[in-house]
Amino acid sequence: MAVDATDRSLIAVTQGGLPLTARPYHAIADQLGLDADEVMRRLRRMQKIGVIRRVGAVPNHYALGYRANGMSVWDVPDERVDELGAKIGALDFVSHCYSRPRVLPDWPYNLFAMVHGANRAGTEEKVRQIAALLGDADRGHAVLYSTRILKKTGLRLQAVSNGQHAASEK
Repeated sequence: MAVDATDRSLIAVTQGGLPLTARPYHAIADQLGLDADEVMRRLRRMQKIGVIRRVGAVPNHYALGYRANGMSVWDVPDERVDELGAKIGALDFVSHCYSRPRVLPDWPYNLFAMVHGANRAGTEEKVRQIAALLGDADRGHAVLYSTRILKKTGLRLQAVSNGQHAASEK
């Protein structure tokens, strides 16, 4: 299924976030001259075909009181990475969890889980909980702490003079 001009307009108006209203899809629909059901249908379709990965909140963990944000990295058996990642990702203190290829010999880790805590001791306690959950599948791990906040954005569409859109990373 192709992405049409309406889909591109929908992406362009939502990529910076949804309106902070009780009915954000209705506000977007009004802005684009569409019906709210059409907005939601298009977003679901684009998510289903992989144009949009997800629609979700991106909290500022520092503003919420979490000062020790650590990316825990894990060396687990490759054949179990999906199973173990699903278990870790289901923990309420893990904001995101994903797998990446190892880069041997320097980087043996293939599973990543972002853990948030009020302080390092709290974060390290949560990492110990993950280690206990993994048991023998934990063949080594480390925690990489955030040192500063970077603006978190993905691929952005930018309007160009002919009404089309171009993509850029920020």
